[in-house]
Amino acid sequence: METQASDPGFWSDHKKAQTHMQFLTSLKYDVTTWEALEQRSEDLIDLIELADAEKDEGMLTQLSIDADALHNDLAAQEFRLQLNGEHDNRSAIVSVKQGAGGVDAQDWSEMLLRMYLRWGEQSGYDAELLDFTPGEEAGIKSAALRVAGDHPYGYLKSERGVHRLVRLSPFDSGHRRHTSFALVEVYPEPDDADDVEIDPSEVRMEAFRASGHGGQSVQKNSTAVRLTHEPTGIVVSVQNERSQAQNRQVAMKILHARITDLENQKRAAEQAKLKGDHVSAEFGRQVRSYVLHPYQMVKDHRTDYEVSDARGVLEGDLDGFLKAYLQSSMAN
Repeated sequence: METQASDPGFWSDHKKAQTHMQFLTSLKYDVTTWEALEQRSEDLIDLIELADAEKDEGMLTQLSIDADALHNDLAAQEFRLQLNGEHDNRSAIVSVKQGAGGVDAQDWSEMLLRMYLRWGEQSGYDAELLDFTPGEEAGIKSAALRVAGDHPYGYLKSERGVHRLVRLSPFDSGHRRHTSFALVEVYPEPDDADDVEIDPSEVRMEAFRASGHGGQSVQKNSTAVRLTHEPTGIVVSVQNERSQAQNRQVAMKILHARITDLENQKRAAEQAKLKGDHVSAEFGRQVRSYVLHPYQMVKDHRTDYEVSDARGVLEGDLDGFLKAYLQSSMAN
């Protein structure tokens, strides 16, 4: 088990088959959806011609409603065509880490984690928690989840960056306004075709005891794992699984995703340099503000898209922000 977990080619035959099945399912969905839209369009044209010939105002009114619905479905499918990036169809690994703000930042990080879980649930995605490191008093220090389904990385890549919360702190006895920060990182899940390999000799492993809220030890043995990739300095800690071998396997998965993403960013930066484009660093950049006091508003600073229903956004209503970012990216 340990040998398999430390193997850089850790993807099993089952995972390969699952990846191919997801790709085939996505292709089948595209074909059947476009065929259904074409058939609905043809049927609607025939019915409109019939209703017009018979001067049936009631039927024309209903067909007008049907035409609007068809238009909306067509627009949604056309928008989906924009998810044509190299890794857009892959599962996404989403990492949430506390930033500045103490216990408020840890609570804010857990709120963000819940927001993504709610979004995944509402959108029909399968979200699997890979790691969860609780804070000492409340919230989380960090967490990671894998989101699988229809182009999850294509949608969620817009979430990468620093997220800022302004609210009346529930942890301040004076109930004063506090500003908290959390870092969200999103990586496409690597597959067997990726040419990034990890030399096991370059990965340093440390084992430690997993802990729960309040610093209480929940494991007597050192089952938690911290991996350090020495050439890049990337550090991954996982403590969610029951055994050290399982935690190491998950940590290797996240490490592989982060190194692959780093290499992709390097290639993109080099291509942009050759084209003469300016590439700004995403890490540490505030991408979105969530204001709960003295008014309610969520604003994305990259697209200027904003809504007043902050509570709805925190309950998973993210589609407006995801689409605004994708449309902005396509325009640039």
